[in-house]
Amino acid sequence: MSLSETDEVVFNIRVVPRASRSEIVGLHNGALKIRIAAPPVDGAANVELIKILAKTFNVAKSNIEIISGLASKNKQCRIRGITLLQIKAVLKGKT
Repeated sequence: MSLSETDEVVFNIRVVPRASRSEIVGLHNGALKIRIAAPPVDGAANVELIKILAKTFNVAKSNIEIISGLASKNKQCRIRGITLLQIKAVLKGKT
């Protein structure tokens, strides 16, 4: 399947910093819950979040943007170069 540059998905994320390991947990109140091993200091948790999302959805880190909640556990992210159906297919095996 070929992707156009306009394929993008925006969704809510609930981050749990300082976890024992970084992983996608499932859904929490309509948001994707992700445990992050990094502490929420100097943006380390945000960097780790982008890294996990890029690896999970097989997109470049530059295609991922935290559009709100940079200093919060509740964030909104945009991923370019992927469709909602592709995200659902990947998450089906993770959650």
